[in-house]
Amino acid sequence: MAKIEIYTTQICPYCVQIKDFLKRKGYEYSEIRVDLDDAMRDKMLELTGGIRTVPQVMVDGKHIGDEDTLFALDKQGKEALDKVLNPS
Repeated sequence: MAKIEIYTTQICPYCVQIKDFLKRKGYEYSEIRVDLDDAMRDKMLELTGGIRTVPQVMVDGKHIGDEDTLFALDKQGKEALDKVLNPS
């Protein structure tokens, strides 16, 4: 199974939304709170090419995008979402 990481903050409603979405779909993930750790925010910025908004989703260290990206994949069907979130 791929390693899914979500960079979040505590008060972000989109972060809550994407976490709930992934749980409903049966994906396990790790949450990285960038509001608690400046080094993790810097890492997120490096991985995303400077994107500062949260949530940001990484799969096996590769930047996938935000909640809109995952919702768009979901609209394409489970295979499209699985291809990105579980590429092995």
